[in-house]
Amino acid sequence: MPEGDVLRRTAAHLDRALAGRRLVRADLRWPTAATVDLRGRTVLGTRPYGKHLLTRFDDGRTLHTHLRMDGTWRLVPSTQQRAAARSPQVRAVLGDERWTAVGYQLGMLDVVPTSAERALLGHLGPDVLDGDFDTTPGVPWAGPPVLDLPTPGIDEALRRWSAQGARPVAEVLLDQRVVVGIGTIFTAESLFARGWWPWAPADAVTDADEVLRAARALLRASVATGRPEAAVYGREGRTCSRCGARVARGDVGAPPTQRQVYWCPGCQVRGRV
Repeated sequence: MPEGDVLRRTAAHLDRALAGRRLVRADLRWPTAATVDLRGRTVLGTRPYGKHLLTRFDDGRTLHTHLRMDGTWRLVPSTQQRAAARSPQVRAVLGDERWTAVGYQLGMLDVVPTSAERALLGHLGPDVLDGDFDTTPGVPWAGPPVLDLPTPGIDEALRRWSAQGARPVAEVLLDQRVVVGIGTIFTAESLFARGWWPWAPADAVTDADEVLRAARALLRASVATGRPEAAVYGREGRTCSRCGARVARGDVGAPPTQRQVYWCPGCQVRGRV
């Protein structure tokens, strides 16, 4: 399931293959971008922001993509037959003589001026994995920032958090307008790490900064070494490794956009009613 860690790894893979390279092939199989021609353009790099990818080009344009639930970017040697990318699931193809990047089942795609990235994503919160989110090192990315925040990202995220009132804390973590990059997996894992009940009122969480830092640490570890075995996510009915209780599952949010959340009734008692 794509969350901020997957987008970071995806951007790094795309950069290793195409950053600084001139495209000899560009095929955007998307109704609103089908006539856009990126051939001959040099890829400056791909910038992840939360669950979004911004592939920037030397002519001042950006290819914006979003993986949604099922999307992936795969790299194929350009000399292989698979680089033809004939599958009906393909939404984008970018390639040079060495590598071809193929975007499968992308959930969002458009081409915008790089200067318009902020207008496109300006409603979002700060990225929990960005280098300036907190004092712990992040991953530096070349090119202009997506959002120019006047304060460190964690301060802005906490300001947005404080405006959520008694909304359940799990909903707040999942709200990309508060902070981006955290999905259902790392919402469950970070709340478990800090012992908070997923439905605790956000304004009752006394260590919101540490919840955000826990999410950041877990996501950074996943970027570096891959996702570790989950403590609670996807473990409904299984024994908690910390206290021995049975992991439970519930829903947060209102239909039709409610999301599943996993939690330990024995460990996550803070804020529980």
